Amino acid sequence: MNSTADTSAQPFFGWRVVAGAFVVAVFGWGLGFYGPPVYLHAVREMRGWSVGLVSAAVTVHYLCGAIVVANLPKLYKRLGLPAVTRAGSALLALGLVGWALAVEPWQLFAATILTGCGWVTLGAAAINAMVSPWFVRQRPKALSTAYNGASVGGIIFSPLWVWLIGWLGFAQAAALIGAVTIAIIVWLTAKVVGRTPADMGLQADGDASAGLPQSTPSSVATVAGSALWADWRFRTLAAGMALGLFAQIGLLAHLFSLIVPALGEGWAGIVAGLATASAIAGRTAFGWLMPPGADRRRWAALSYGVQIIGIVLLVVSDLQAPAVILAGVLLFGFGIGNATSLPPLIAQVEFGSEASRAVPLIVAIAQAAYAFAPGAFGLIREASPASVWPILLVALAIKLCAIGAFVAGVRIRPRSN
Repeated sequence: MNSTADTSAQPFFGWRVVAGAFVVAVFGWGLGFYGPPVYLHAVREMRGWSVGLVSAAVTVHYLCGAIVVANLPKLYKRLGLPAVTRAGSALLALGLVGWALAVEPWQLFAATILTGCGWVTLGAAAINAMVSPWFVRQRPKALSTAYNGASVGGIIFSPLWVWLIGWLGFAQAAALIGAVTIAIIVWLTAKVVGRTPADMGLQADGDASAGLPQSTPSSVATVAGSALWADWRFRTLAAGMALGLFAQIGLLAHLFSLIVPALGEGWAGIVAGLATASAIAGRTAFGWLMPPGADRRRWAALSYGVQIIGIVLLVVSDLQAPAVILAGVLLFGFGIGNATSLPPLIAQVEFGSEASRAVPLIVAIAQAAYAFAPGAFGLIREASPASVWPILLVALAIKLCAIGAFVAGVRIRPRSN
């Protein structure tokens, strides 16, 4: 009796998993998403290679990751989440050192294969796999909190990489951060994120009555095997996420250089950092305030709508008025985090148990798409160097298409079996 009482009095372990997943996300995005632009600059400084060559290596990094993400459910089933996550951290660490030591282009591309395959085991689909078994009703709150580690990873690691490379050199900095990453990930998978409710005799959400929101059971269906690809809801969800992230990452890759003429490098860096802070605020607000029975596609469309308002302000400012630029960047930044965290929540209510397959697939499709976004937006800038309107209007148009994809699936009902 006493042991039962003691167990029930303890905080729900699922929130420890959320905290652990938050840390995993810090390392995953800090090294695998926000790191490549820094690596690109460091490699160019050391080797004198062209921007095109190193940018192509970054694209390979993301494309390899997309292949692994699509196969994460199979890897988890065969090897287990803890083993896959540890192996991924080791590949990521080894690849980081490879970036620094590469003296021939083929060695650089080999290193990007390692980092690309490794970082996605600490990325969006992996975080979803760690957190989702622990929460059903409270999953929006849990996932939004865990995914905020991604934004924090950018805040921490972008300046940390620059400082460490300047102090120790790229190779030593990569070896140090790689070793720390492996040590922390191994500990977290052993003690926290590698556990499931079944392992501990617990129920999702910390109770015995966890279930999907009462107001949305009709939206849940089981779609087996290759039928996912034939399902209109899956295709519209994948398109909405891919288009949204393509526009978002393409614009972000050039945003700093676009606002430097009006703000100067110092203030441009501060404003870019505020976009990340706004992303944390937006993800947290949507995760904690979204009602249990809300149509999550509409909320995703709303988030993109806020970003569109931000882009419109940037267009109106012609990137000349600092106050309007700040407002535009903050509004655009508000939806950055939701572009990653809301699609898995949509998959939860639309695909039920098959969400564990749907989420890695939509993440893989999105990552394969946004791998080409910086280059595509760069071509747009080169085609119209005298005006900022084309790149902003293209981003706006793609965001509108993403909203259209989400809304197109709103009224779709699962087929009767």
